[in-house]
Amino acid sequence: MELTVVDEGGVQFVEGAPDQGLMSSVRDVDRVLEACFSARARGALLYASNLTAAFFDLSSGEAGAILQKLRNYWIRLAVVCPPGAARFSSRFEELIAEERGGQHFGVFETRDAAVEWLRRTSDAEAV
Repeated sequence: MELTVVDEGGVQFVEGAPDQGLMSSVRDVDRVLEACFSARARGALLYASNLTAAFFDLSSGEAGAILQKLRNYWIRLAVVCPPGAARFSSRFEELIAEERGGQHFGVFETRDAAVEWLRRTSDAEAV
């Protein structure tokens, strides 16, 4: 599992490698937390391929468990998921709609959009 510490525009976060598996189970979120704590980062940028197989199926409970653990430690998660990279359950689409505009979790088509959200939510956190 490879996570890189990135600093872009003064915002520090950990980033998974595109097209690489990272979490085979919900318990693997602990490695993301450890990387964030080590880097003193408050955000993580992961790709659809980094997440558990059932993350995008809300009925699996995997997304809920991962997101709750990250929220407990005030870690923001930006997921890069280009069109066609993953199939969302209808409930997962509702989750995205509820989270839109929030500061904890977002799904983005591009890395640039995800980084911008991390930057924006980091600025809001500092206020």
